[in-house]
Amino acid sequence: MLKKIIEISDLERHYKMGQTLVRALDGVTFDVAENEYIAIMGPSGSGKSTLMNLIGCLDTPTSGDYILNGHRVSDLEDSDLAQIRNREIGFVFQTFNLLPRTNCLSNVELPLIYSGMKSSIRKEKASETLKKVGLADRMDHKPNELSGGQRQRVAIARALVNDPSILLADEPTGNLDTKTGEEIMLLFEELHRSGNTIILVTHENEIANHARRIIRLRDGKIEVDEKVESPTLANIDLTLQEA
Repeated sequence: MLKKIIEISDLERHYKMGQTLVRALDGVTFDVAENEYIAIMGPSGSGKSTLMNLIGCLDTPTSGDYILNGHRVSDLEDSDLAQIRNREIGFVFQTFNLLPRTNCLSNVELPLIYSGMKSSIRKEKASETLKKVGLADRMDHKPNELSGGQRQRVAIARALVNDPSILLADEPTGNLDTKTGEEIMLLFEELHRSGNTIILVTHENEIANHARRIIRLRDGKIEVDEKVESPTLANIDLTLQEA
């Protein structure tokens, strides 16, 4: 039986808008096992962004339990949440969020600096991770010298470098053209095959269909939680190409 990385039970997040109480999440319960590949979907206002913020330890719930790799993070203060975020979660954003004045290697090193790792070990680890995403020859380049797909690969390498428990991706192909977006999804497929646990937040069916399980939210509740067949791309060559 696979280890549970995430255990979420009756999670709620409420906001006040004037005199109105908004139940952004209204009693969400699900688990995530090691090496699952999940897409979280839902229309605007469904609660998917709120859920992503809670899973990513960027926010705290109004009530309910959230256990991440054995840590009950739903009860933690902000300073403790920051440590958990850096150690347990690798973030991939639609807008890349790279430091423009530093090269790829330095961008990928950043989470390791926060964890207090020695410089020589940081550089070696960051270098190996950039090789893993197909950017062995771009380590000294700055973000503005890269294509959109290459920048997203750097962002993925930065998310992976700390060996996080989960990779949390928010609309990771949103700023990319269709062909480059498909190449990034091939990279996620390869990462899943190599053992990474991936949670993908998206509004696009074409992107969600790359996952092995889809959770659909509506009005702060889980409407559908279903396993899906392995995508067609699972049967094709996953040799990394530069995007």
